[in-house]
Amino acid sequence: MNQFLRKTLTAAAISIALASTGTAFGQDKPATGSATPPPRMHAGAPNAQATSPAMAAKPAVDTKALDAKFKNEKEKYSYMVGMDVARSLGQIKDEIDVATVVQALQATLKGEKTTLTEPEAMAVRQEFMQKLQGKAAAKQKEEAEKNEKEGEAFLAKNKDKPGVKVTASGLQYEVIKQGTGPKPKATDVVKVDYTGTKIDGTKFDSSIDRGQPATFPLNQVVPGWTEGLQLMPVGSEYKFYVPSKLAYGERGPGPIGANATLIFSVKLIDIEPPATEAKPGDAKPAPKIMPTTKPAEKPAEKN
Repeated sequence: MNQFLRKTLTAAAISIALASTGTAFGQDKPATGSATPPPRMHAGAPNAQATSPAMAAKPAVDTKALDAKFKNEKEKYSYMVGMDVARSLGQIKDEIDVATVVQALQATLKGEKTTLTEPEAMAVRQEFMQKLQGKAAAKQKEEAEKNEKEGEAFLAKNKDKPGVKVTASGLQYEVIKQGTGPKPKATDVVKVDYTGTKIDGTKFDSSIDRGQPATFPLNQVVPGWTEGLQLMPVGSEYKFYVPSKLAYGERGPGPIGANATLIFSVKLIDIEPPATEAKPGDAKPAPKIMPTTKPAEKPAEKN
């Protein structure tokens, strides 16, 4: 059964992989170069580990009523496996014929001769992958063009709102509260609270929701953050309207999307002192900040 499930769910795995955009959702900061999402896209406390299904709390069910639905344990377990397989195939349900899937399942489990040989199945699998990849690329391109047009229209209208200022780079911002502390430099490490939304109001990240401010080197974040936070004295609260070119560009992660204009409400809490090297005999060495690796530049297109 394990071998069958691996083969049967290959297409589902392909679809899920295509739906993901290859982003590191667990990063602590928005990385320069539009490949890494804002600080900790995932909810929950830092370093929190997800509970595995085997360790998850057993759901409260009436076991007697449950068992009464089936003739025996084998039937009960089989139904559960069927539900799991169906959910796994959900993203490609319009690409497959369930009756044919069942036919292949039965033939394979019984050890009968299958319509496809293993080499043929591999060729079909590769063909299917290419088809799904092509569809995903077309959809991504369509969404990117849509995001770009909507972002440009939003910024064109937003710049005329009272209180909105525009920098030479195209970054727009509002001063919600002006602090009295020093302003950070690009080389400083800052401590902030923030909430990030898309222009339609969809929230995709928030240090406030996690209950813990984010700390990161200012030169290791997207350009809109690097520029914007240098305008803020400590204690300030600003709202930034970040054009796609100053955010994640074409490489926006799944929850954000390619070419998306983003809105960040940011409170600059403090400028952190630089990390220092531990000296012999120190009880606790100073923490070292681990910056996110910057993504490689996209190769120039050949003419």
